[in-house]
Amino acid sequence: MLTNWVVVPTCLPIVLRRCHACAAERFRASGKFRVNANHKLLDAWLLVLCTACGETAKLTVLERVHVRSVRPELLDRLHGNDLRLTAELLQDPVVRRRNRIALDWDNAWRLDTGGSDRPDREVIDVSVRFAARIPVRPVRLIAEGCGLSRAEVERLITEGRVVSAVRLSGKLSGDFTFTLKR
Repeated sequence: MLTNWVVVPTCLPIVLRRCHACAAERFRASGKFRVNANHKLLDAWLLVLCTACGETAKLTVLERVHVRSVRPELLDRLHGNDLRLTAELLQDPVVRRRNRIALDWDNAWRLDTGGSDRPDREVIDVSVRFAARIPVRPVRLIAEGCGLSRAEVERLITEGRVVSAVRLSGKLSGDFTFTLKR
């Protein structure tokens, strides 16, 4: 029987970028946007606040884009300071690359095992799905979901009792499945 687990974000991640005022490297997303029009060209920024000094920085979302090329629903979401749009844009690789930022997901996600506490069967097939692109070590997910220590999960992997089609070392942010044989 296949068990489904979901990695769910609980809040917005911390934005890693150097503050020009105090040289701190952590910002929190305010969830607010600034939209500026210059004739028929639009600029839009996501505002982030330094966690140390409170200074505001702007992350470029749109830059010198003709107003007719912007979808009206996107413009409405920008004007309405849509929090879901903030989460979508922070995870957009193009926005992250353009602004030279990284995301810190520590304490910003949880593992939803679907109510099953600790699986007691001999062989457990688990499908792990990510609700957002959150980079997490599979060893940590398996340990947390099965109630094991990380060292014990590492041992089970080396013994071949935890198997998967993907590499279980390093971090993953995409869906995967694994089998645990006790």
